[in-house]
Amino acid sequence: MTRQVSLRDFDWFLLSLILVIVTLGVVQIYSSTIHTRFAGAHWKQIYWILLGLGLLFAVCLFDYHDLLNYAPWLYILGLALLVGVLVAGAEIAGTRRWFRIGGLNFQVSELVIIILLARFLSGSQEQEVSGWDVAKVAVVVGIPGVLIALQPDLGTALMLVPIALVALFLGGLKRRYFAFLALLGILVLPVAYYSLKPYQKARIATFLNPEADPQHSGYQLLQSKIAVGSGQLWGKGTAQGTQTQLRFLPVPHTDFIFAAYAEEHGFLGVLLVLILYFAVLMRLIHNAEASADAAGTYIIAGIVGLLICQILVNVGMVVGYVPVTGIPLPLMSYGGSSTVSTFGAFGLVNSIRVRRFVN
Repeated sequence: MTRQVSLRDFDWFLLSLILVIVTLGVVQIYSSTIHTRFAGAHWKQIYWILLGLGLLFAVCLFDYHDLLNYAPWLYILGLALLVGVLVAGAEIAGTRRWFRIGGLNFQVSELVIIILLARFLSGSQEQEVSGWDVAKVAVVVGIPGVLIALQPDLGTALMLVPIALVALFLGGLKRRYFAFLALLGILVLPVAYYSLKPYQKARIATFLNPEADPQHSGYQLLQSKIAVGSGQLWGKGTAQGTQTQLRFLPVPHTDFIFAAYAEEHGFLGVLLVLILYFAVLMRLIHNAEASADAAGTYIIAGIVGLLICQILVNVGMVVGYVPVTGIPLPLMSYGGSSTVSTFGAFGLVNSIRVRRFVN
């Protein structure tokens, strides 16, 4: 396979959509932190975006087939890093999820698992996924999932589930097996709930009835819903949201940035952002369909599954449809690890796209 590619085949439309979303995110981070101790966080976010853009183009120029070849070693390295995080990771808010290097925090990415699953399923000679293949996928996803849950970071661990389901779906897993997996998941729920930590059980109880403790456990969710509803049609304007600016809304530049954005930009602003996300996802699906091989399709589909789940969980969280978790809103929430890894994922998509005509 020749390695000659042209950036004329680069998905500039996808990049344009991404840049619009991150720009809205930077503006909202500025608005949400302007009168707080986090003032100036938007400048750091711009730094992460520029770093992410550099990574995007670097990954694009790198042949994704080489990543597939090294996937098992990358996976082992990823597991070693997850163990390292548990042992020596930076402790933030009672959890160990990051490595601190030079004052910056780095988190292990889900992309390694996506690449390994793509290599495994695309290399299979069978036309459909067998029960043994399902067991292998469960092990590949389950080991890092358990390590992530031990940090503890149950929300991120659950983000691996859609990656596995999308891979199995594309692999041709029959519907009856999906039904069996769904039934198995339902049967495991009581055991899973029993094994949760007290604060995790409290989050579920708060999600079901936030009004039971409006000043403590239910505070975040209730203030978030008030902020979203008060935005009405047009919003209150940048840096004019009362819930956000008067600090009623917690962490409005990270986990609850969508609530802050909804308050200040209203229903129309929310509609714009959701349309932009939809356009990004549709563009990714288009690139998956145009991939030159099955491995490229699996990789992009895994990224799509991950992004959809992150968006739905974060948006659902701020309006009370999902329990409060620490899942950021891709491209908008403040944070270097999330921003850089998301740009890296888009770089991988473009690595596949620019090689779709190479033979």
